[in-house]
Amino acid sequence: MRSVALGISAAIVCFSTTSLAADFYVDPVNCRAAGDGSSAKPWTRINEVISTGKVQTQGWDVVPHTSASKLVAKNASGVVKAGDTLWLRDGYHGSLDITSHYNTGLITVAAQAGHTPKLSKVLVRSSSNWKLVGLAISPDFAPTYAKATMVAIENHASQGPVSEITVESCVLRSKADVSAWTASEWDTLSANAFQVAGDKITIRGNDIKNVNFGISVTAKNSLIEKNVVDSFAGDGLRGLGDYTTFQYNTVKNCYDVNDNHDDGFQSWSVGSDGKVGTGQVVGVTLRGNVIINYEDPNQKLRGPLQGIGMFDGTFVDWVIENNVIITDHWHGITLLGAKNSRVVNNTVIDPNTEKPGPPWIQIGAHKNGTAPTGCLVRNNLTTDLNLAAAGVTEDHNIELKDYAQFFVSAAKNDLHLIPTAPAINQGSSDQAPKIDIEGIPRPQGSAVDVGAFEWHDGSVVPPDGGPGVGGSSSGGGGGVSIPVGVYVRRE
Repeated sequence: MRSVALGISAAIVCFSTTSLAADFYVDPVNCRAAGDGSSAKPWTRINEVISTGKVQTQGWDVVPHTSASKLVAKNASGVVKAGDTLWLRDGYHGSLDITSHYNTGLITVAAQAGHTPKLSKVLVRSSSNWKLVGLAISPDFAPTYAKATMVAIENHASQGPVSEITVESCVLRSKADVSAWTASEWDTLSANAFQVAGDKITIRGNDIKNVNFGISVTAKNSLIEKNVVDSFAGDGLRGLGDYTTFQYNTVKNCYDVNDNHDDGFQSWSVGSDGKVGTGQVVGVTLRGNVIINYEDPNQKLRGPLQGIGMFDGTFVDWVIENNVIITDHWHGITLLGAKNSRVVNNTVIDPNTEKPGPPWIQIGAHKNGTAPTGCLVRNNLTTDLNLAAAGVTEDHNIELKDYAQFFVSAAKNDLHLIPTAPAINQGSSDQAPKIDIEGIPRPQGSAVDVGAFEWHDGSVVPPDGGPGVGGSSSGGGGGVSIPVGVYVRRE
């Protein structure tokens, strides 16, 4: 519950006006009929906390929302306020619906340490300043399985926009065990994990498995980082919003169950006319991501996976750097219709000798025939290049022929360079990222290495564990440990 515990100097200035954040508890198993949200008398379910007005927040003075609408106080008697945390305990909490709750400061909904709260789905619509941490989310937790997007973050034409939402260290599954699923069951039963709209949204460190689409983003000015999407039937990641960064995510193990052309990452534009390919997607960064078609060559329902597929530009001011793509398709990294975009220090390989493939790095004309302009392809290790004759500067790239000359073990997806690799010291520092995919500073030798990994001896370690370390969790929360394959050391 709410308390005040200020330092002496702070108390002199702030005692009369400031109270510290409060902790409240929600426990569907050991709740009390007359619960007050304390540890001893927890509330029943998180959705009841929201729907019964216990959260002091804001809403629009006029609905439908317009540009003239103003935020006014809502639930003035609510005991949960900005800065507070709602700790969820073990048990099934049902679904969570946060709609029209614009907090004046951050309110956190998190798993209490040692607990695994279960929800069937989460909707955050027309709200702001919410953080969700350490939750287990699956439609399979509901009394009856019903396919639905597990986490939806939505704008609404009438109720208003959504912004400043964080979802972190959550575990999302359609079902925990899908080993017996047929192609038809994958196609009809697998749920989407995230559908993300709005502004300033963070999706971080989530463990996603056995899904249709992984993380689909139309949000702008947002951050999608350190997530794992493992076993999916659609696209691993989608990015359609301007000025959003996708970094240090792992996408792996695609299931080919329908006519969707599956991508590790996909983007396309939509114009003001509503048509695909007539607009622009601006200022997106793809950094340090790992996309791998399959880990087991004998995987059931294994099919080809396009790595980074961007076929309906125009893509403006994109940065694609330090990514590892292991896929048996022609499209390793493809941009059709690009302006002022760069593809630098990526590693792209084919895990087999089957067709389609081998994968290329391609920058080509828009489907309407417009040539790319001002683009750069540099310092990449790749099995092939397929570049437009004009509008693309290409240098310091190496086309791979013999993996054994370069990598520790391509067969085991370990693409760290060996000490004699011809890629060492062969790159250009101009426009190269200052660190490699693991956070190792560049260069370690006389020049930058080609590809996503910078060779280094054992004495060199990335600062603070490196940028790709798995998902974090807030103090007291039940964060998840993110499993990552041997191809990137992120422990």
